[in-house]
Amino acid sequence: MVLAIVAQVLYSTGIYDSWRDSRSVDRACGGMLAQGELDTALESSELRAKSLELDDGYLAHCLVLRADSGRNGSLEMSLRWSSTKPSALETFPRSFDITNGVRGQAAPLGKGWPGIVRNGEFPGVQIALDCHNDRNKALVAYGSFAPPGGAPSGSAADLAGLGRVTAETAQKAAAKYGCQASGGERLTDVTLPPYGPKPDPTKPLDQSQGSCAALRGLAPTATQNGVQQAMEFPADAQAPQVNCYLATSSQKPGYGLFAFYGASAKAVRAGGVPSSLKTPDEPRDYAWATAKCPQSTEPADFLITRLTEVNGNGVTYPVPHYSPDFANTALKAFVDNEAKQRGCTDVRMTAEP
Repeated sequence: MVLAIVAQVLYSTGIYDSWRDSRSVDRACGGMLAQGELDTALESSELRAKSLELDDGYLAHCLVLRADSGRNGSLEMSLRWSSTKPSALETFPRSFDITNGVRGQAAPLGKGWPGIVRNGEFPGVQIALDCHNDRNKALVAYGSFAPPGGAPSGSAADLAGLGRVTAETAQKAAAKYGCQASGGERLTDVTLPPYGPKPDPTKPLDQSQGSCAALRGLAPTATQNGVQQAMEFPADAQAPQVNCYLATSSQKPGYGLFAFYGASAKAVRAGGVPSSLKTPDEPRDYAWATAKCPQSTEPADFLITRLTEVNGNGVTYPVPHYSPDFANTALKAFVDNEAKQRGCTDVRMTAEP
């Protein structure tokens, strides 16, 4: 009788539900989900979690939801080795985005973390921890404000919380699986790239100081080729993806330069980006380079490509005429600077990676 009364009290007061929800969070992603910043990321301490179906080769996949009804907010986390092909949700940049304006952009996570921030339909953070004791692989964590709740409010605090949850989860998973890796400092703020085709404001190329700085000396030549402006991100020698966009006087991105390292380089090739650039019956308007970098046995890939603008009238090119000479010169300057910053060697211009 006493036990029945106690059980009734637990159910009626919500204590049992709270305990059950807490247990589900403890077990999320095989116990590897970092909980310290979940309440910041989702703006609530009332949380519950559930496991999600594992894609082939994934280590863990889980979803955390706000337990207080009627509130937005859900965080999805996945963990895999770099040798595992990324799922459709995690694949980035997608092959059809790489030339579509700035849709292939990613901002560096910063604070010494080997990660990027992307802004597709839902904000996401990807971190790839290279294993010092096995340079053939990296532990990849991907956290995003995914359906059904998405981001609670889209605040800077939400995004920083997502970054910290992803970073700490990556470290826990690396430790569990014996991957000796280096992380970064505590993330206090995370910069989210703009969503959709509208880029950040541009600046004159000769004033670039971030990811486009290596091209400052090419400003006169770039102007002759219709791209005197630059849209850039902070320089970061830890980011697994680097972007620099060269834009027209009307701030329309005309050329995109990309660097991919380690797990990101492997994912770009596995995702079909090189083959997607080959358009039948159209002239080649891109160039590749590769290099060997000390952080990973995976070759680094570098790309310059002419960009499209997709609108109601179809597909147009902000830069009407692709210049192979300018593209190769710009790519070489970009690659040489990246190689110098990261200690890469054996830089080669190539038909494709």
